[in-house]
Amino acid sequence: MNSIQSVEAPQKQRSVLKVNPNDNVLVALTNLLKDERIDFEGQEYQIQEPVKAKHKFAMRDLAPGDEVIMYGVLVGKAQQPIKKGGLISTTNVKHAASDFHIGQRHTDWVRPDISKFKGRTFNGYRRADGSVGTANYWIVIPMVFCENRNLDVLQQALVDDLGYGRNRSYQLQARQLVELYKAGKDVQDILQADLRAEYDKHVSQRLFPNLDGIKFLNHDGGCGGTRQDAQALCGLLAGYITHPNVAGATVLSLGCQNAQVGMLEEEIKRRSPQFDKPMIVLEQQKIGKESDLLSEAIKQTFAGLIQANRQTREPAPLSRICIGLECGGSDGFSGISANPAIGYTSDLLVALGGSVILSEFPELCGVEQNLSDRCVDVPTAERFSYLMKTYNERAKAVGSGFDMNPSPGNIKDGLITDAIKSAGAAKKGGTSPVADVLDYPEKVTKPGLNLLCTPGNDVESTTAEVGAGATIVLFTTGLGTPTGNPIAPVVKIASNTALFNRMQDIIDINTGTIIEGTETIPQAGERILDYVIRVASGEIEVSAVRHVQDDFIPWKRGVSL
Repeated sequence: MNSIQSVEAPQKQRSVLKVNPNDNVLVALTNLLKDERIDFEGQEYQIQEPVKAKHKFAMRDLAPGDEVIMYGVLVGKAQQPIKKGGLISTTNVKHAASDFHIGQRHTDWVRPDISKFKGRTFNGYRRADGSVGTANYWIVIPMVFCENRNLDVLQQALVDDLGYGRNRSYQLQARQLVELYKAGKDVQDILQADLRAEYDKHVSQRLFPNLDGIKFLNHDGGCGGTRQDAQALCGLLAGYITHPNVAGATVLSLGCQNAQVGMLEEEIKRRSPQFDKPMIVLEQQKIGKESDLLSEAIKQTFAGLIQANRQTREPAPLSRICIGLECGGSDGFSGISANPAIGYTSDLLVALGGSVILSEFPELCGVEQNLSDRCVDVPTAERFSYLMKTYNERAKAVGSGFDMNPSPGNIKDGLITDAIKSAGAAKKGGTSPVADVLDYPEKVTKPGLNLLCTPGNDVESTTAEVGAGATIVLFTTGLGTPTGNPIAPVVKIASNTALFNRMQDIIDINTGTIIEGTETIPQAGERILDYVIRVASGEIEVSAVRHVQDDFIPWKRGVSL
């Protein structure tokens, strides 16, 4: 168990942290100076060189080949001698991870206290299939990239006049600069001009108050790739059309592409056999003139919006919430604050009968044994093993194994090997048993913790989680990222207070309180679930929604880390 997670009451901030009792490295919680002496658990450590906050140093002398242990698992091997108190870096440590096998089931877990949440509800949109949405959107989807321009035209025609446009004051700033230039101001005056960018509320009153918006899911797929790419795309699009947050859809097809409408309809039926949402399908090659296609799309979509507006929010049990778990722009604090905090939130929701999705398979490297052992049965564990191994083999075949996952930003902020990054990333999944293992773009059908095979790429993974049924996404970050989704609120959670203070326009929640010792992981996890309930009820508009951060990138099943 992560030692910080077992703390029952906030403690004073310390300068270092040992994450797991079996670790042989310590995490610096503050910047440590060369020759500084640190007392920890009866041992004194002399810092051999400056160690920045979020980075690690050795608890004993390490020889080349010695294992580096963090989170209680193998995360690397020393490549050079490292003195006690010496910085762990990409120069002296290389990625290493333990192999895994199908072992004994370890599905017993300590359920969190859910007394604060038992009996609570959220106000959501009930669908005919029994699912409950946290939002109510109409979506417009192209079957192929050839239709993207037509989506853009529809967006220009519908969004602003129906009250869903956002007035970004940047246009006003540009106008101000034009006026300065016309007035004869020089370059220096223009550079020093006081311009402000603020997000206003809706430009006009919404015509359909019960509809949260119309979203346009442009993409670059549907043709030119493999038939498997087309099938996967149709599965993903079907996941969005049948999603609880979606009231109906307009689908534009060219006609000759690989991703045929019939294929989409099969995928919809697979996910929702009694599908009854309004879905408008228009094929350009059958209709003829582009102007006729667009006129028909506008007319029929408007009629669909009238139907969607009849939906209203109703109380629903928390068991109807499905949370996607995501991280991006991670840092050395992510695995000891934000990730275990939402891991506790995950455990709370699972104990309440809800569903959570842990994805990003390249970022589960090194913790496979723990997750495999937590699978509810052997076939589930075998599927997880198969997906992990085949994914890694495909990556190695093109010279990009899982060890190449950490980004320059990750490394700079303390995540120097994929195994370190993975061990911290896996904390998002809490401690509950693994109820199911899904391959992209399958849909969640079981309550509990679901593992979904996706890349570590933030947007590809978030897109997939929502396609699998996530109605809200909890997204942790240590460096800051604006990622959002067209139909599901993406809640941004900072691992450290400095980030939260610096980027408050795109960050919703701070868990730097855990690092500072003013809050425990369980306390933060409960606070996050309270926030989720309010978001699910439409009481809070998260930053990614306010900024219209509608990121949507389908995964083509190629090697993406």
